[in-house]
Amino acid sequence: MRDYQFIVIEGVIGVGKTSLALLLAKRLKAKLVLERHEENPFLVDFYKDPKRYAFQTEMFFLLSRYKQQLDEFSQPDLFEQLIIADYHFLKNRIFAHLTLEEREYNLYDRVISALEPTIVTPDLVVYLQSNVERLMQNIRQRDREYERNIQPKYIQILTDAYNYFFARYTASPLLIVNSTKLDFVQHPRQFEVLLEQIQQAPEGVSRFDPDLDSE
Repeated sequence: MRDYQFIVIEGVIGVGKTSLALLLAKRLKAKLVLERHEENPFLVDFYKDPKRYAFQTEMFFLLSRYKQQLDEFSQPDLFEQLIIADYHFLKNRIFAHLTLEEREYNLYDRVISALEPTIVTPDLVVYLQSNVERLMQNIRQRDREYERNIQPKYIQILTDAYNYFFARYTASPLLIVNSTKLDFVQHPRQFEVLLEQIQQAPEGVSRFDPDLDSE
């Protein structure tokens, strides 16, 4: 395994970011950093009326994620153990581009541009990809109250935005995983195969499209 100090798991809502981060942290005895969606007081309102509550929602996420990153990476044991997070700070820009109108985004951009240089860059980003049907299935199964109004059209737009962003991502090594048919929570062998890919991920961009028929 490469000498990782900070691994980020990313992907669209419902793709399994947190589940994979939990499994990796347990196996690799890593420090776990999880996104705190439930702390955003505007999120429920955003899904009911996105245009009205977009700016409040995005600003809260931006500042809370920034504070969390500062808190986690200012600890005395920084880099004495592997850190695994279920979000990348740069994901803020993906959602802001989609939800904010021009004047709001210009203000948002001034704030995030001042914050980004102080954020620790991951040693590896694992980007989980999936299709809309599987994502919607996962969202419905976990049944979070504030996600019940999410529609397939929104997930498709979000998927396209994520793919666009990571097609141009160069800040750190990137492993793109086709997770449409993966269930690494229920099938330990699938997790082991994915873990091996993560441990051996090269510099630059690599892709993993698991052949489950050969399992």
